[in-house]
Amino acid sequence: MEDQDIVSLYWAREERAVAETARKYGGYCLAIARAVLPLPQDAEEAVNDAYLAAWNAIPPHRPAVFSAFLGKLCRRAALKKWRAGRAQKRGGGETALVYEELADCVGDAGTDRALEAAELARCIDRFLARQPDPVRRVFVCRYWYVDSIPSIAVRFGYSESKVKSMLLRTRNKLRDYLIEEGVYDE
Repeated sequence: MEDQDIVSLYWAREERAVAETARKYGGYCLAIARAVLPLPQDAEEAVNDAYLAAWNAIPPHRPAVFSAFLGKLCRRAALKKWRAGRAQKRGGGETALVYEELADCVGDAGTDRALEAAELARCIDRFLARQPDPVRRVFVCRYWYVDSIPSIAVRFGYSESKVKSMLLRTRNKLRDYLIEEGVYDE
């Protein structure tokens, strides 16, 4: 089933929309959630939360790119679940490490100021658009998909030390860019 057909099912409020979404994008959503959440049952719950969020958002929203819209909802649900678990027991393994790496560039991600978060997202998008393709792809793998350094190295054919240095240089450039744009204060 095509994406626009699935979105039309949501608009018609047909429950089959969720089943079709799960059939077509279940693996994609689960991969996103598993990158953030270590426990399989937590990842599955985040995916279900994303389906519910899609049900609640469509209508009135009509996503232009359904897969990206769904991926964003899934990632948001997984991060929400991860933060809740982290608040309860502190820690978080690889996911915690990834977000700590970015903390020096973007500050405290726990703020609930939606306008600041939206401006920060736009600035990061502009920054990444100016980066060479390999740098951008490595950055996105690490900080969007929460891939490990070794898996990124294998994927791109780089050494782990090259990936680490690329990420460090990119984070430093991002921090400088955000300071220049007035989004982040040292």
